[in-house]
Amino acid sequence: MMERSLTSTRGLIVRIRPLAALSVAALSAVLLAGCAGSAPQSTPTPTEAGAADDLCAVAVPDGDVAASVNVSGEVGEAPTVDFDAPLELTSAERAVVIEGDGTQIANGDYVTYALAVYDAASGEELQAGGYDEETPIPPTPITIGSGPDAYFGCATEGSRIVVTTPESQQGGALVYVLDVLGVTPAAEWCAATEPGDVFPTVEYDADGVPTITIPDGEAPDGVQLEVLEEGDGATVQEGDTVTVNYTGVKWSDGSTFDSSYERGEPATFQTTGVVAGFKRALEGQTVGSKILVSMSPACGYGEAGSSDNELAGETLVFALEIIEVTEQ
Repeated sequence: MMERSLTSTRGLIVRIRPLAALSVAALSAVLLAGCAGSAPQSTPTPTEAGAADDLCAVAVPDGDVAASVNVSGEVGEAPTVDFDAPLELTSAERAVVIEGDGTQIANGDYVTYALAVYDAASGEELQAGGYDEETPIPPTPITIGSGPDAYFGCATEGSRIVVTTPESQQGGALVYVLDVLGVTPAAEWCAATEPGDVFPTVEYDADGVPTITIPDGEAPDGVQLEVLEEGDGATVQEGDTVTVNYTGVKWSDGSTFDSSYERGEPATFQTTGVVAGFKRALEGQTVGSKILVSMSPACGYGEAGSSDNELAGETLVFALEIIEVTEQ
């Protein structure tokens, strides 16, 4: 574990793409092809204006085949799905079978959802998740050009969507049922707050290497951040490339899972290529700063069972120092 770094192709901090991470092989339909690359990858930056309208425009078009899929049950509960298999599909289609009255998805918003996938040729259910605690799906940012934008479009919270996709080089024809369970604006997702009463401490040795101590007590939700030492260098902005030294430990047992200090060299990466909690710890801070940050699973690698990453379900704590920044 120690030798794996932020910037390796299997890097621990690189953002997981939830819709693709959930997938069995058949889920890799043509519209998800843009989501399935290897790490590290960045997430497209939200547009400044017309974000919701842009998402409306990139959604796959409505179609009679998608509309022919009968779906019953409440949003947020596993659906009952019936259709005349095999479906004849020449292009991707979409139908909003239940229109929610909640917040509309805008470019960059984080969406919590449930998903069921069916073989369009046989009607067999291939996989489902997000309907209970045993099969969670991490919230995903819906951004223009990311892939899931074509599925969700600018749907509203509480909506149920059917998407049908034809056979492709990535797999057979599929039927997706998507429930939009929650929408969180990008600016609010995992926003950093000051530490609460229960928060880790850190000590630095003579060589500047940190040792993090986890306190007794329950790990906090969200992202909590303490600036241990404020630097006087440039401010890190979204999308900048930063060079940092860091040590990361698990709240659950205090064990170190990754450390640039132990490797003997800092790591360099874009702020948009890391999990939300680490991104929040960097942006808005200045070069030379030392920071202690904790992030709950939702702001790291998701809840236990949401992916095969060994850090899923773990609250993570980092002591980091920002060494250099290069503007985007």
